[in-house]
Amino acid sequence: MEDVLVEKGNNLDSLRRLLKRMEVPFSGTKRVGIKTHWGEKGNTSFLPPLYVREIAHWLKHLGCEPFVFDTTVLYSGSRRDGKRALQTAYEHGYCQEYLGCPVIIADGFEGRDVVDIPAPYKHFSSVQVASLINDDCGFVVFSHFKGHLAASFGGAVKNLSMGFASRAQKQRMHADVKPELEREKCTRCGTCIALCPSKAATFGDDGFPVYDYVICLGCAQCIALCPELALKIIWGEDQGAFQEKLIETAAALWKKLKGRTIFINALIHITSDCDCLEGDHPVIAPDFGFVGGYHPMAVDEKSLKIVGTEPFEKAHPHLPWQRQFAYADEIGFYPEK
Repeated sequence: MEDVLVEKGNNLDSLRRLLKRMEVPFSGTKRVGIKTHWGEKGNTSFLPPLYVREIAHWLKHLGCEPFVFDTTVLYSGSRRDGKRALQTAYEHGYCQEYLGCPVIIADGFEGRDVVDIPAPYKHFSSVQVASLINDDCGFVVFSHFKGHLAASFGGAVKNLSMGFASRAQKQRMHADVKPELEREKCTRCGTCIALCPSKAATFGDDGFPVYDYVICLGCAQCIALCPELALKIIWGEDQGAFQEKLIETAAALWKKLKGRTIFINALIHITSDCDCLEGDHPVIAPDFGFVGGYHPMAVDEKSLKIVGTEPFEKAHPHLPWQRQFAYADEIGFYPEK
């Protein structure tokens, strides 16, 4: 078995070639969930559903019963609860009529279908994730490889870690991300206040926004969507904490999913920011194709090697993304060479 497979090209034929080369670890499992991201309402960079439909057709050909899923999110927007998330999926073409399989919210409509699993690491003793992981099913984690405000890049690890996590676990991972206002750039437009899901942002006596860090969720939505780029992240003492928390959550999940999961990164329409954010984000690298494998770290490492680090470092300077790989090695969450 080859650890990581690469197929160049940005069309369905490229994905089909990759799928034909993949060895299937869930051949004895009937149900297989396709974990993907159908984009926030107003986002234009999410992967079109034809790729997920192709994966669903491939699984059916193998005799499996596929379904597509995602989880509810921490921030305000169109995916905070299951009802609105499914409506957004439908509007973006991620519906049973087109995909040929069900589309579900893995942590439930209210985000309560969750379980705690052990995570004996530095930041967490347990992590809370969608209860779906305890079902008798396999998984295809299909990820759009692109930039990310706090992680520098996002791919297989982030789609596993943040993508399977409950809203509470998402908040625990984001807890170190707080906004700091650069007053000389601020126009007092109120965008950050309107967006804030916890009402931590309010207007101060002088008309400038102020932030209550006690109730701030750390979702970073205000930072990402400030039209004047007047907000930056306060990382606190440990800038690597967010990277480490991503890895810890992914490592805990991997202990549950190893042997029944494959990972595919789409290195196409590589934008500066996550598909969680509304808007049209700039493309920062050319299309390279698809990368597939059996360990999320290996798939991300190969993807980063193909694209190069420069586009992500230019889009999000000074983020210690290297800590993801170093910490994964430290805690034993790294593919064997």
